[in-house]
Amino acid sequence: MTEVSWFVIEPGWTVVAADGSEIGKVHEIVGDTGDDIFDGLAVSSGVLGKPRYVPSERVKRITEGHVELDLSPADAERLDHYQEPPPSEEILAESASRWQRFRAWFGG
Repeated sequence: MTEVSWFVIEPGWTVVAADGSEIGKVHEIVGDTGDDIFDGLAVSSGVLGKPRYVPSERVKRITEGHVELDLSPADAERLDHYQEPPPSEEILAESASRWQRFRAWFGG
């Protein structure tokens, strides 16, 4: 299989351990495509399970539809749960008017 860039990874792709056993599916891709920074993946192992965070340095190979890790299944189970990044927030200057604060508060 031909290797592909992290840019083409999509939710639902199969994630496998170093031994080839499936450990889950890609839940979310973590990175900055504008600056080509691949931080890692959130991988879910079941419908009810919380996704686990796989740092990019643990990704061994990416092929169409598959992401292979350099971890054993047991090591993958010990990965930390994925924490959603906080939403970005607009910081207003102290001199902002009440109208500006009102608009920012209500998403305007």
